[in-house]
Amino acid sequence: MAVFNLRDYDDHEQVVFCKDVESGLEAVICIHSTALGPAVGGCRMWEYNSDEGALIDALRLSRGMSYKNALAGLKMGGGKSVIIGNSRTMKSEALFRAFGRFIENLNGQYISAEDVGINPSDMAIVHKETNHVVGLEGRSGDPSPVTAYGVYKGMKAAAKHRLGRDDLAGLKIAVQGLGHVGYYLCEYLKNEGAELIVTDINKESVDRVVSNLGATAVDPDDIYSQDVDIYAPCALGATINDVTLPQLKCSIVAGAANNQLSEDRHGEQLKKQGILYTPDYVINAGGIINVSFETEGKKYCKQDALNKVDEIYGTLLEIFEIADSEQKTTNIVADELARRRISAAK
Repeated sequence: MAVFNLRDYDDHEQVVFCKDVESGLEAVICIHSTALGPAVGGCRMWEYNSDEGALIDALRLSRGMSYKNALAGLKMGGGKSVIIGNSRTMKSEALFRAFGRFIENLNGQYISAEDVGINPSDMAIVHKETNHVVGLEGRSGDPSPVTAYGVYKGMKAAAKHRLGRDDLAGLKIAVQGLGHVGYYLCEYLKNEGAELIVTDINKESVDRVVSNLGATAVDPDDIYSQDVDIYAPCALGATINDVTLPQLKCSIVAGAANNQLSEDRHGEQLKKQGILYTPDYVINAGGIINVSFETEGKKYCKQDALNKVDEIYGTLLEIFEIADSEQKTTNIVADELARRRISAAK
């Protein structure tokens, strides 16, 4: 596998392959940019089909963190890590401590946090080997509720721009993925009077949202074809692709998942179909904004973090307006703005 020739390598500063035989750890840490500050981004634990799949996911997520942190106005660069394995069966203290030692060896260039398959308890074990961890209990804690809040505010910005509405009451919203972020998002949407259509590969997660929030459940493959106002991808990435695009019957795509577009060209296809795309790393920045208040050397204050997350609304309106005036796709506009800020920092 030619790592440097991968399309997603995209001038990363550093890629670290981690292996610890005793604990069974196999992981990849990607540092995309430290121009704005230390590379900050969560750790994901997933049972990838191949090592190459894990690397590509980490590379794409790492670049996304650079762009996310830049557009959120944070003094942080972008990085990401993935641990290869089943998060339900392979976790151990030895594994996370080994991972922490690899982070410590990077001398502060990379700071980790929770992501898919990882919780604050796991990060607490990592913290035994390194101080370069955020999102710990007793500090900012689980970033999921704040990520969901940011997605909710971003949806409101999209509804304002595309539908001319200040609220989401009565709108039909299809939510794909009902993990921590997806569930909290559904709570926000339900409280504002939205009609929820939901799916997840985990039946227990679906049953919880149906029972607690009155949502309507559909099979995972049927979520794309729902006649809704907003499609909210909140699971893994690349759900906007050649197969799903023809099925979409929505006005807006706005969700918490990273790397929602399988390829950049799918942003152009959404535009041709009259669907407003809310760039993923802009709308889902609430979690990283939240943990950034842990890294600034002062006592964490949730309200200060939420006030900063509120800025997602204005950032998205700016992107939508530039895209309209310059006849560009929203994902391209967001990328250009992010690269400009990173380049200026260099």
